Amino acid sequence: MKNVTKLLIGLAILGVLTPIGLLASGDAWGEWGKEAFKTMIGFVPKGLARFSGLWHAPFSDYTITGTGDCVGYILSAFVGMILVILLTWGLGKYLSHKNKKGI
Repeated sequence: MKNVTKLLIGLAILGVLTPIGLLASGDAWGEWGKEAFKTMIGFVPKGLARFSGLWHAPFSDYTITGTGDCVGYILSAFVGMILVILLTWGLGKYLSHKNKKGI
């Protein structure tokens, strides 16, 4: 249990430090939209143009109405970490249960 506690403390520290990204200029790596691709490579790939409206982020631009930038970044980090932890834990439970049955 000590290792899990250390891991959670480390994740909490990283979550609180996420607003450091506000100091950087430009887009974060991999968070480019159609316009950024057009600027960087001179065209928008067909797949990106076709599927760009398929997914809309729950916290677009890491903002939550009524909060400041830092709060939005921190809440986005913690929501993301919680989702990843729950998905990983659930998949682990499923696979360990499946393994116990010998399937």
